[in-house]
Amino acid sequence: MKNKILFSVLFAILSLPMFAQNNNLDSIAKSVDDRCIVSIETSLGNIKIALYNETPKHRDNFLKLVKEGFYNGILFHRVIPNFMVQAGDPSSKTAVSGQLLGNVSLDYTIPAEIRFPQYYHKRGAVAAAQEENAKDHASSSCQFYIVTGKTFGPKMLETKLNELTEKSGGTIFFNDKIKNDYQTIGGAPHLDGLYTVFGEVVDGLDVVDKIQNVEKDNNNRPINDIKILKATVVKDLPIKKSSTTQKNNEHNKMSKK
Repeated sequence: MKNKILFSVLFAILSLPMFAQNNNLDSIAKSVDDRCIVSIETSLGNIKIALYNETPKHRDNFLKLVKEGFYNGILFHRVIPNFMVQAGDPSSKTAVSGQLLGNVSLDYTIPAEIRFPQYYHKRGAVAAAQEENAKDHASSSCQFYIVTGKTFGPKMLETKLNELTEKSGGTIFFNDKIKNDYQTIGGAPHLDGLYTVFGEVVDGLDVVDKIQNVEKDNNNRPINDIKILKATVVKDLPIKKSSTTQKNNEHNKMSKK
């Protein structure tokens, strides 16, 4: 995506009728007992993201960058109401007003971990952007977006599904839960099966809404910078003991008996 959503697709999305969004987060937030949690402190408020274990390469890469402080000072450089907000361009840390952003990432990509239909582009989904002309849907090393989306009526949703079916050769299908989510909480179904969804917002979706609705220029960059002040890991991966450590512990327990 780095200016990565094709113009024709974006035009189609922006030209669709606007439906009222449902801000009920009950269907967005799941149990996060076994998920890593990252807190993103922005200049408009805080956002908490749960990372999926089923996308381990994306999860571990995101955790690594957060721990290194990579995202501290990064801007939300692309915001489109009823669609998504995007961040992660390292050049945005030193960008001057009006500078075109979105064309810079780190010097590697992440293999796609598309887990559709388990994870899809519902409202609040966190997904990886893609390099231009990405091979096999490989993800950008650092750019990500948060879906705000819109709700779809049954006919419009069927239209989007037909478009996806044609693009995917008939491999994309919406089950009842997906259909219900897109009709009630909303999302961006046209991206399903094409980008890796690796997490979701579990707190602070109202902040994401504030970000998507700010004044922006012709390149969808906010006029007034919206900065990630600090990103921190609130809940990390559990520490796994090596088999050697476990054997030593067991031996010590036996010795004490």
